[in-house]
Amino acid sequence: MGGQLNRITPAMPPEAYKTYRILSPAETHFRPATCAEAGCLAHLNGWVSTIDESTVLGQQQAHYIRTQSGRGYREERLPSGLTQFTFEAGQRCFAGDHQVRLDRPELYLVQGGDWRGNPTGEHRQHQSARDWIDDFGEHQQTLADQQQKG
Repeated sequence: MGGQLNRITPAMPPEAYKTYRILSPAETHFRPATCAEAGCLAHLNGWVSTIDESTVLGQQQAHYIRTQSGRGYREERLPSGLTQFTFEAGQRCFAGDHQVRLDRPELYLVQGGDWRGNPTGEHRQHQSARDWIDDFGEHQQTLADQQQKG
């Protein structure tokens, strides 16, 4: 990710906030999948890789494709001097990190605090979306009532 987030400095301390989140963690809600299972477009349609063999990286990539990839392709030298590998549809792509969702419900979480931390230690997991929505609505109403009081 690498980039720094720009966050507005909150007006109150972390304990004055609550965080509502709905999560589907990759480690519990997804599993590795084949290209076919994931509907991978490269698998469905084939793909083209254009490589500059005048560079070390390009030489390594071309060598891998030719000798180790195990994939079907057509090779063409372009007028630009680049090498174009056209891969047939129906074979495993080079991404290799496809995932498909498991049939598991989301996690409906409420915790004290915000991105700075949870000093109250509050942490709840609701059993259903309805319960989470009700909790969120009640919290919003409490905030509105407090704001109206001044």
